[in-house]
Amino acid sequence: MQFTLNGREVDVAAHPMRRLLDVLREDCELTGTKEGCGEGECGACTVLIDGQAVVSCLVPFAQVDGRDVRTIEGADAQALQRAFMDHVGAQCGICTPGMIMAAMSLGPDPTRKQMQEALAGNLCRCTGYEAIYRAIGEAKRANRRTPLGVESIG
Repeated sequence: MQFTLNGREVDVAAHPMRRLLDVLREDCELTGTKEGCGEGECGACTVLIDGQAVVSCLVPFAQVDGRDVRTIEGADAQALQRAFMDHVGAQCGICTPGMIMAAMSLGPDPTRKQMQEALAGNLCRCTGYEAIYRAIGEAKRANRRTPLGVESIG
């Protein structure tokens, strides 16, 4: 199956009905995408397909043929990752990659309601959501202040 994975064209020979999650972790060796529940309930395995956040444990591999798949390893998410650390939006880390990928699907100036809706399918049992919403808000503000492609050290 040919598709774009984290910005580069790949061809992966895997059964078309395998879960995308398993193909990413086992065949592509990208283990940043976590399996939480395996039933589409927790959001730990969230990736972006053509810019849309989806739970990869429910996606048959056949559905990514010719599409763009972005995992936490290929996400341009330094501001989000830093903000999650600064605002203690991550504790155990199981949900964090999925939370960050869901947040990546938000526009540049999300409202609190938009954040809540985007992360409605992502469960966190450690942190609660206040720190996560603060982190997303701060990261989005930082991205608006910093020109694209310029690393902000702070």
